[in-house]
Amino acid sequence: MIHAFEYRGRYLVLDVESGAIHRLDRLSFEIVQAMEQGNDVYALPYSREDIDEVLSEIDELRRMGSFDSPAPKPVMRDAESSPIKSMCLNVAHDCNLRCRYCFAETGEFHGGRMLMSAETGKRALDFLIEHSGNRRHLEVDLFGGEPLMNFDVVKSIVAYGRELEAKFGKEIHFTITTNGMALDDEKDEFINSEMYNLVLSLDGRREVHDALRVTANGSGSYDIIVPKMRKLIGERGGREHYIRGTFTANNLDFTEDVRALAELGFEQISVEPVVLPESDPLAITEENVDRAIEEYDRLLEYVIERRELGRPINFFHFYVDLDDSPCLAKRSLGCGAGVEYVAVAPNGDIFPCHQFVGKSEFRLGNVFGGALDDGIRNRFAHCNVFTKPKCVNCWARYYCSGGCAANAYNLNGSIAEPPEISCRLLKKRTEIAIGMAIDRKEN
Repeated sequence: MIHAFEYRGRYLVLDVESGAIHRLDRLSFEIVQAMEQGNDVYALPYSREDIDEVLSEIDELRRMGSFDSPAPKPVMRDAESSPIKSMCLNVAHDCNLRCRYCFAETGEFHGGRMLMSAETGKRALDFLIEHSGNRRHLEVDLFGGEPLMNFDVVKSIVAYGRELEAKFGKEIHFTITTNGMALDDEKDEFINSEMYNLVLSLDGRREVHDALRVTANGSGSYDIIVPKMRKLIGERGGREHYIRGTFTANNLDFTEDVRALAELGFEQISVEPVVLPESDPLAITEENVDRAIEEYDRLLEYVIERRELGRPINFFHFYVDLDDSPCLAKRSLGCGAGVEYVAVAPNGDIFPCHQFVGKSEFRLGNVFGGALDDGIRNRFAHCNVFTKPKCVNCWARYYCSGGCAANAYNLNGSIAEPPEISCRLLKKRTEIAIGMAIDRKEN
C-alpha cells in the first residue's frame, strides 16, 4: 500500500508497510497518485516513454522492498498473556469546573460525585504490581474529575508507590492531569518533585476557554488558572509536561489558540478536536471538517514561523519520529486499553480506560478481588488495525493504531468502528507530521 501527498510544495509518497518515504518530482508523483487511486497512468498528459521510465524505477523500488511492500502477518495478542503496565486512577469523581464538552459528565462519570480512599488507591497499585508480570517500568495517571480535590489521597498513593518500587524492583512513572484551579505552592512542589509527566488543561484564548471551561457558578476560569500554570511550569525545570486544549466548532481558527498559548510561554502544546455527537452544537461535523483541515495548514505555517525565529514550540500532533518509531506490534495494537492499560474508579471497579469508567457493560472487575473479565479484555485485545474494517485498507493505520476505542464506541456504538471525521483529521495531521520529519532530516 502507498500514499502520495503534497507537503508545502513537495511531493511525497509513503510506503505504508516499510515506512519508507520517497520525495518525487511532479511527473512521478502524478503517476504514483494515479496508481494509488486506481486510475490508468497512461491517461496522464505525459508521453508513454516518460511514464514507462517512472514505472521502471518504481519496479526497482519494489524489488528493494520500499514501495508497495506486502502487508505483514497480522499481529494478535490475548489478554490472558498480556501484563498490565499502565493504570489510570480516577482519584476524584468530582470537579471544580463544569466544562460544557466534558466526556465525564463534569466529573460524575455516570455514577455521582465521590472521592477515592487511600485504601482503594493503594490496593489499585497492589493490583498493578500483581498483574505487571516482568514489566519493570509502569505508568500511573492520577486523574479525575479533578484529582487535586483529593490531594491528601494523591500524596498517600504516590508515597505507597515509592514503597512498592523499592520492594518489587519496579519503577512507577506518575502523571497528573489537572485543570489548575487548586494549584498552590504545596501542590506545585509536590507535582514537580513526584510527577514524571504533567498535563494541564487550558483551551487557548481567554474568550474561547471561558466560554466552555466554567466554574460551578458559571464564571470563567482563565484568569484563575493561567498565572498558576505559568508559575508551575516555570518552576518545573524542563521536566515532561504539556498543555492540553480542545477545539470545537466554535473555534475552528484554533491556530489562534495555539498562538495564545505560545505567547503565554508554553512550548509543549496539544490542542485536540472535541469528540461529540453531531447533534451537539460544539461538534466538528461534515459541514465544518474541511475548515478544520484547512486550519491545520495554517497552524503548520505558524509552527514553522516560530522555529525559524528561534522560538520553537512542539505541537504534539505534528511530531513523528521516522527513525525510532514503536515496533509493529505497538503500532498495530494501539494504546492497550483493556489489555495493557486499565482505569480504576473510586470504588475500585476496573474499566478498559478512563473514558469507559461508569459504563457497566465494560466493567472488568474490582481491585479488591475476583477474576478479571477476560471476555471483555479479549474484545479489546482482538480489536486492532488488522481486524477493524475501516483500518485494514487505510494508509494511516500505523500512525493512529486504529484510533480511540472509546471515541468509536461513544459515536458509533462499536469499539471497532472509528468515527470518520476523527479519521479525516488524523490523516491530515499525519501528513503534516511526516512532512515536518522530512524537514528535520533535510535541515
